[in-house]
Amino acid sequence: MKTLPINQLKPGMFVQSVTKQTGKIRIKNQGWVKTQGSIDKLIKAGILEISIDPDKTLTLDSDNKVVEQQDIAKPATNSETFNPWHTSHSVSAEMSKANSLYNEARTLQSKAFDDIRDGNKIDIAPFKDLASGFIDSVFRNQDALACITRMREKDAYLLEHSINVSILISIFAKHLGIEKSIIQEIATGALLHDIGKINIPDEILNKPGKLTDDEYKTIQDHARFSKEILEQSGLSGIAVDIAGFHHERLDGSGYPFGKSGDEISLYVRMASIVDVYDALTAERVYKAGMEPIKAFKILKEGCPDSFDGDLVTKFIQCIGIHPVGTLVKLESQKLGVVTHSNPTSPLKPQVKVFYHAKHARYTEVQDIDLANSRCHDSLESAVRPAEFNIDLIRFFKNAILP
Repeated sequence: MKTLPINQLKPGMFVQSVTKQTGKIRIKNQGWVKTQGSIDKLIKAGILEISIDPDKTLTLDSDNKVVEQQDIAKPATNSETFNPWHTSHSVSAEMSKANSLYNEARTLQSKAFDDIRDGNKIDIAPFKDLASGFIDSVFRNQDALACITRMREKDAYLLEHSINVSILISIFAKHLGIEKSIIQEIATGALLHDIGKINIPDEILNKPGKLTDDEYKTIQDHARFSKEILEQSGLSGIAVDIAGFHHERLDGSGYPFGKSGDEISLYVRMASIVDVYDALTAERVYKAGMEPIKAFKILKEGCPDSFDGDLVTKFIQCIGIHPVGTLVKLESQKLGVVTHSNPTSPLKPQVKVFYHAKHARYTEVQDIDLANSRCHDSLESAVRPAEFNIDLIRFFKNAILP
C-alpha cells in the first residue's frame, strides 16, 4: 500500500481507503478511479489523502479504456518483501476509527438477531461493508482493533464473540498473506458464524453447568442453522463454509456434519482455531476468561487431531504470546495493558501501566517500552483483572480510547 495526497491521485489508480479528510465521507467499495471527474468529486468532498495499491494501477487511453493491466498477483520482489507487521497509522490515530467500527458491529449484530426473531432475512450488504472496514483498520494498524477485542462485557458474549472472531481472523489472514478480497469473505463469514444460536433456547445457550447429552445435541445444531440462515440470505462460498463448518475437526470428531481432513478448507481451519481461542479467553457471567497463553496451550494440545498444527503455530505468532490488550504484571509489580506488539521480541512489548499491585493503588498512567535499553523493568506474567479487583474496561475507556 502507498499513501498519497489527493492532488497526486491519477486516473487508473486503485483506491484502497481514505486516510485523511475534512468531512465524513466513507468509501464503501475499493476500486479504480478512471476519470479526473471522479477525483475532482473526492477533492470537493474534503478528501485530503488516500491509500492506493500501486500493483493494481491500470494504464488508460484517452477514452478511459484499459490499455494494459499490471499483474496484480505478481509475487513481491526482494525489495518489496511482504511485511505483515507494517503499519501506516499509529495505534492512537487508529483507535477512534477502530472503536467506531466495533460499536457499529454491535449495533449490526443486534439488528441481525432481531431480524431473525421476526422471521426476516438478514441484509448481508452492511456486514460486507463492515468486514471491509475491519480489514482496512487491520492493515493500517492491527493493534487498535486487537486491543478493543480484549474489552469484554460479561453479559455480551453472543454479540461480541462473532465480532472478535472476525477481527482476529482478519489479522490472521493478513499475516498469512491472503488477498483482501478473500479476507473480506472470511471476515464476513466470521461476523455471522454464530447467527444460528438465535434458534437455540436461552436456557441451553446460557447454561452455566455441564450440558446433558440431549442439550449438547441441541446446541450442536447452531452451526447448521447458521449455514441455512446465510444461504437463505444470499451468501455462498467461503462465508457460508465458515458459518456451517467451524466446529468440524480434522479427525472427524466435530459437528454437525462430521467432516474431516481435506474436507475442511484452509479458511475453515483458521476459523475453528480463532473461534476456540476467543471462546476460551472470553469473560462470561458464569466463567472467567482464560489467559491467552493457557488458551494457546489448549490449542496446541488439540493438534493434529482437532486443529492444524502449522496454522496454530502461525496464529500464535501473529497474535503474540501476550496479545495486545492483555493485562500484565511487571517485575516492578506494576500492572499495565499491552498496547503495542513486538514481533521481534514478544516478551518485550509496549505497556501502558496504571496500577501498583504491591501497594494496591492506581498510579499515574505511563507508557513503557520494555524493549528500550534504558528500561530496567521486565514482564513477569499475564494476569486477570479479577485478581486485583480492577475494572479494566473503565481503564480502557478512560486511558486508551480517544
